Amino acid sequence: MVPVLTGSRPVMLKPNLVNDSPFPVTTHPAFCAAVAVFVRRITDAPVVIAEGCGDAHMETPEVFDALGYTELARRLGIGLLDLNTAPLVRLSRKDCQVFPEMWLPEAVFDTVLISLPVLKAHSFSRITGSMKNMMGLAPPEHYAGRQGAWKKAVFHQRMHGAIVDLNRYRSPDFTVMDATVGLAEFHLGGACCEPPPALILAGRDARAVDREAAGLLCLDWREIPHLT
Repeated sequence: MVPVLTGSRPVMLKPNLVNDSPFPVTTHPAFCAAVAVFVRRITDAPVVIAEGCGDAHMETPEVFDALGYTELARRLGIGLLDLNTAPLVRLSRKDCQVFPEMWLPEAVFDTVLISLPVLKAHSFSRITGSMKNMMGLAPPEHYAGRQGAWKKAVFHQRMHGAIVDLNRYRSPDFTVMDATVGLAEFHLGGACCEPPPALILAGRDARAVDREAAGLLCLDWREIPHLT
């Protein structure tokens, strides 16, 4: 991670806080805090924790409060950013089939973006890792679909292609995945991995990290379209 942190660019830590369910559904605040403390040993650049939750009924600040991130930010003296309401920039790419045009938070392009996912299987994408964690960047005003739906519901229509396109626009600069426990069946609960992997996966290539994570879930990454 150290080479990624050279320079004065602000550092954005992006946990997976899809809703207010505690770890291992979401990234444990202590895990995020450990990464934040490490980052501060390397750079004096500002650090912010950023997320755009997916819950249909809760807003990101409520999720921050429920999971202990508001207290964590206060204790460490770092900022919190709701990506669901942050100022946006309009982007386009001809090589994207699902999203040839995207709206994304402007702030994610001005920072070193560190993804902090947890190891989980997923009902639609088979695995939710570092690449899928970028869905927290997608603003609900453009990607929630019908009113009252999950805040990133549009991604469910063509999940694998949508994940690939999103990461073409903005992929993490570095990933630190909490694979200590792992959810073996479902991204919002269910059985944990048995035995627990008891690992942390890290690297600059989000797809490579996710491929390793798939193996921990007894999945063949070659059968997961967004990882091939």
